[in-house]
Amino acid sequence: MFDVYRNDKRDLLVLDTGSAVPVLGSRQKWRKSRKRVCKVSDEIRSAVQRQGYYFRTLRVTEKGLS
Repeated sequence: MFDVYRNDKRDLLVLDTGSAVPVLGSRQKWRKSRKRVCKVSDEIRSAVQRQGYYFRTLRVTEKGLS
């Protein structure tokens, strides 16, 4: 199982259940999703196994706005 967190900038953080939230450079407030996730992609699963977390930032571009 995995815990999913998000912040005000719509960044995504995925951790193993019960793991502590790592410090990722800036002091952002992470909000835990109410649901636990059972299945994730192979990319996310391997990143969590390798470094303990998966971090993704959502970038808004000019193309994405129209």
